[in-house]
Amino acid sequence: MIAAGTAANAAQSEGRDNFQECLQRLEQAAVDTGVSKQTASDVVAKVTYSDRVIELDRRQPEFTTTFADYLNRRVNDDRVQKGRELLQTHRSLLNRVTRETGVPAPYLVAFWGLETNFGSYFGKMSVPDSLATLACDPRRSEFFTKQWVAALQIIDEGAIPAEKMEGSWAGAMGHVQFMPTVFLKHAVDADGDGRRDLWNSLPDAMMSAGRFLESMGWNGEYRWGREVILPDNFDYRLSDGRRLPLSQWRELGITDAFGKPLAQADINAALIVPAGHRGPAFLVYQNFGVIMGWNRSEFYAIAVGHLADRIAGAGGLQVPPPEDVPALSRQQILTLQQMLEKKGFDPGPIDGILGSGTRSAIREFQKANNLIADGFPGSQVLSAAGIDS
Repeated sequence: MIAAGTAANAAQSEGRDNFQECLQRLEQAAVDTGVSKQTASDVVAKVTYSDRVIELDRRQPEFTTTFADYLNRRVNDDRVQKGRELLQTHRSLLNRVTRETGVPAPYLVAFWGLETNFGSYFGKMSVPDSLATLACDPRRSEFFTKQWVAALQIIDEGAIPAEKMEGSWAGAMGHVQFMPTVFLKHAVDADGDGRRDLWNSLPDAMMSAGRFLESMGWNGEYRWGREVILPDNFDYRLSDGRRLPLSQWRELGITDAFGKPLAQADINAALIVPAGHRGPAFLVYQNFGVIMGWNRSEFYAIAVGHLADRIAGAGGLQVPPPEDVPALSRQQILTLQQMLEKKGFDPGPIDGILGSGTRSAIREFQKANNLIADGFPGSQVLSAAGIDS
């Protein structure tokens, strides 16, 4: 850990030392895309290197977040109530967005709630400072150089002055936390004032969110997915991401959360059990994949869908996620991956991340040991790896 910390500090020092030289390259890169020389030079003249941004970029959480902790923090009674109130307050605007994009109002409010707690916190960091710092850091320079150039294009078009362009440490901005490249491609002027303003105009923000989701293929005929009940002795190996017709899931004995037969709709769905066989199960449709186009986390996508359902009037989950599941450290996941690899179950990269490859290896390990093959690191799996749970 000391060596890793020393290397990170060295890289940070190098980035700071070369910052002015890097800024000249960033200024030229912006001008080359059509940003006015005046805008580029004005922004660059005021940009400062941020040690804090590099610190946040390097920080990796020591422990994973359990599904129960993730969902309960983000979908709670206060947020549901606030979402329902705002759904009514902005009904006319939200209905307009739905008419033009096909995205139902509760989903728009749910994204708004998860991204900025309904506009109560956009982030307080200078976006030009953050993006320049990250663009001059070698770890993800190419990606953040594109974001930096996009940010200057946004400033140059008059959407917002550079000194007021604030957001997250990584450059996400406004009510719905768009990165600059997403802003350029999908932000719209919905209130007709001549500017695309995602900070001060809720019409612009909501319509932009709708346009973004529409561009990724949102299907207004269907929901995101639904909680379901699995029959006894269900083969959890089917929760490996495969998409089957809803009629086939129905034939396998899956019902809705209240025990009623699934609809005979002509749609494919995948089964997700984010907390293993002891927790809730979900059948997810095409729109679930669209939500993941916004944020690649399955936990996030479930939270958006469930919050939207709650805002629309639904109750809580019929099977709440178990709260006695341990939060695993990255080192524990590394140990688990090493055990799986040693026993001949390929977890993919040994990286301390509980991704799809590791879950697939867990599923195969469970199958070989006559355990419920849900791909979840339960107590028996952890015990086999010598990890106390």
